[in-house]
Amino acid sequence: MMSIQAASGAIISIRGLRKSFGPNVVLNGIDFDVMPQQVVVVIGPSGSGKSTFLRCCNGLEKAEGGRVDICGHTLVNEGRMLPEADLNSLREEVGMVFQSFNLFPHLSVRENITLGPRKLRGLSRAQAQIEADELLKKVGLTDKADAMPASLSGGQKQRVAIARALAMKPRVMLFDEPTSALDPELVGEVLQVMKLLASEGMTMMVVTHEMGFAKEVADVVVVMDGGVIIESGSPQTIFTNPAQERTRSFLQAVLSRG
Repeated sequence: MMSIQAASGAIISIRGLRKSFGPNVVLNGIDFDVMPQQVVVVIGPSGSGKSTFLRCCNGLEKAEGGRVDICGHTLVNEGRMLPEADLNSLREEVGMVFQSFNLFPHLSVRENITLGPRKLRGLSRAQAQIEADELLKKVGLTDKADAMPASLSGGQKQRVAIARALAMKPRVMLFDEPTSALDPELVGEVLQVMKLLASEGMTMMVVTHEMGFAKEVADVVVVMDGGVIIESGSPQTIFTNPAQERTRSFLQAVLSRG
């Protein structure tokens, strides 16, 4: 039924992905591959299915049809999901950063970062703290290790969320509009961390409205509309010579607002 073959060596392979919410078809046959160390940026109008597409890549949304293979696991195959125990194992390899941070408010910054490695990777408290402090240095928040989330700015919270995801040593990072809840002056500090991860070779899928980031960092830009991928290509192609009129009109509207 699915005629497109997975690219050899793909770390994420998606074929015929379908998802509905009641009568509303959100994803209507997605075929896509992500290669190791690739940065894929997904853009498109609101309601086009971008976030649902991303959430189907780690089992937060259950696809109803098609197949998703990620990090060597078959996550879903025609509606059959990976068993819960294996799903938890998969999520250790696939980090996710949400727009709403999702930090534990009763834990300090360092405790937020060390919880997963201690509980799931079996690290000692001392080793988890060493790794957490290294990650806080990476995201520029060494001085906030003992702070509580409520005392942080939105940009700082998002950088802690990125550090917490990285603490599990994932092979893939998924970002679902990581800057959309931030004040404009705080967006840059989060994008800077994401650029650093890209430069270090982290495989990333990013849903975003930040066109400058897409132009600068993406290896591949995916354009979605109406639950399908209408085109994909290099940033140079998508931003200077898109094939689809719908892409041109979307970019013209977004870039004119900027």
